Amino acid sequence: MARPVRILILGTGGMANNHAQKFKEIEGVTLVGGVDTRAEPLAAFCAKHGIERGFASLDEALDWGQFDAVSNVTPDAAHYATTLPVLKAGKHILCEKPLATNETHADEMAAAAKAAGVINMVNLSYRNVGALQQAAKLVREGAIGTLRHFEASYLQSWLTQPAWGHWDCETIWLWRLSTKHGSKGVLGDVGIHILDFALYAAGLDADEVSCRLATFHKAPGDQIGEYPLDANDSCTMQLVLTNGALGTVSASRFATGHLNDLRLRLFGDKGGMEVLWEKDVSRLRLCNGDDVQKAIWHEIEAPVLANVYQRFVGAIRGENTPDPDFARAAMLQRLMDRAEQSAGKAGLSLKV
Repeated sequence: MARPVRILILGTGGMANNHAQKFKEIEGVTLVGGVDTRAEPLAAFCAKHGIERGFASLDEALDWGQFDAVSNVTPDAAHYATTLPVLKAGKHILCEKPLATNETHADEMAAAAKAAGVINMVNLSYRNVGALQQAAKLVREGAIGTLRHFEASYLQSWLTQPAWGHWDCETIWLWRLSTKHGSKGVLGDVGIHILDFALYAAGLDADEVSCRLATFHKAPGDQIGEYPLDANDSCTMQLVLTNGALGTVSASRFATGHLNDLRLRLFGDKGGMEVLWEKDVSRLRLCNGDDVQKAIWHEIEAPVLANVYQRFVGAIRGENTPDPDFARAAMLQRLMDRAEQSAGKAGLSLKV
């Protein structure tokens, strides 16, 4: 029988439903509590997922304390203030990305997690893509030799089509366009995903970054109701990795024709590799060995992987390592902060 794990869901917004459902599917896991300052959404969330106890504040839940781990699904700007008390209480924690909204807070959270000695993970969900994991394995085995060049992109189109709703009249989208509401734009929202995607596959960190950000006119006065539309909509970055490899990373919400697609191409001195995540399907292509001479590419099979919720519970049970952890997320936040600083200096290259 699997070791029992009791989980508290902190925050009951849209993504919290996904957390709750995925945890309920794991043998031995029980959702024992939900936390939200809003009474009605909290009650509805608990009823929907069969959660017995609801708490109006994190303090109330911590005073009760009858849980092993917390799934933090609060808004980005609240991660810092809500995660530190959980760590102080000695509870394991899975936090939604980004870990924080600046590197100072992210570093403090990573240090607090290390000091607490608890399992700490961040939901960088594209780590679950089978093609990415297989690509990283092959790179580490030398399949493409020494990495020299790479190209990565995260393409979304919700500012040009309403596949998930109308961005100009629904708060779930409007807050992502407003720095006043805690948004770091496309750089902070999905830039962290594609940076992790590329660097994880490469098995290297970034040494330098140059970045340009763009915010496009979308409404009269660049504001809708209480939401100033001032967060960046597109970003382009040039990265130099620790081995000297050069590459580009881009992200946009204006990528018409791409609902939610990630692409990565890695080129080494012995081969090339392409990782695709398009329409919820992953693909891996490889050109190496004798095929390099005629530029022949082959599809490589990739296994289905455990998701982040399974890996988090597994780490609590001692079955696997907690990855990606807070330290990884803090490194990525440092890189994003340098990218934002670079954009403020007309794309000047900065050391990470």
